[in-house]
Amino acid sequence: MRTEMPFAEAQPGVAYLSEAWPGLKLELGERHLLLEAPQAMDGLSSAVYGGGFSQLRRMVNIYVDRKYRCDDPARDIVELLGQWGHPAEGTAGLLTAVPMRYAAVAEERVDDFAVFCCVTAGASNAARAGVQRTTFPASWTPGTINVLLAVDGRLTPAAMVNAVMTATEAKTAALSDLGVLDAENGLAATGTTTDAVALGVSQRADWPLLHAYAGTATDLGGTVGRLVYAAVGASLRAAAAGAGAGARR
Repeated sequence: MRTEMPFAEAQPGVAYLSEAWPGLKLELGERHLLLEAPQAMDGLSSAVYGGGFSQLRRMVNIYVDRKYRCDDPARDIVELLGQWGHPAEGTAGLLTAVPMRYAAVAEERVDDFAVFCCVTAGASNAARAGVQRTTFPASWTPGTINVLLAVDGRLTPAAMVNAVMTATEAKTAALSDLGVLDAENGLAATGTTTDAVALGVSQRADWPLLHAYAGTATDLGGTVGRLVYAAVGASLRAAAAGAGAGARR
């Protein structure tokens, strides 16, 4: 497994080229990350733009500040994609208040698949699911933990859902091991109030194995879990260190 912070000191235009999935590229833009695949992917995501099941060619993780007015985030994403020259069609767009320099990448390739994971993570609005806490009838704010997953392999729709479940479990495990708490009640956080995940799968026919499962008992699920755990932890630690350095200045 390879884990890096490729944009910690980078300038816009710098690209990270995947070793696990040749042709997959993660590029740092003006205030966004563009993850683009060499071919169309089956997509499943909670992205504010292009979410649900869809055909994806790219995922875009966009930085907005904490004062961002999110009356119509999907419209804003389309406008930004146009400004940057990225097609809106075939794109899953996510928003985050975490600076792109804290993005962590983890990837791995084995005989039956390759997995690429990019995470931007902060814990300022960490929350615990399953307990009574403040909620709203309809609420959306920029994602604090955004997970981008790209799998070069063949997965059934059920396995895609399973992979998202495993990624979520791994994210929660990383938060637990880092001691992140829900500020409202002091309990161990399971995520933040604004997390998002996007999964793209190549479905290339030359992969011999069709994965029907992606839980923690499978090779695929185990890999997804380890990569997400590593990337979430690396991004959170970098963001925390950056916030601490800013407070000391």
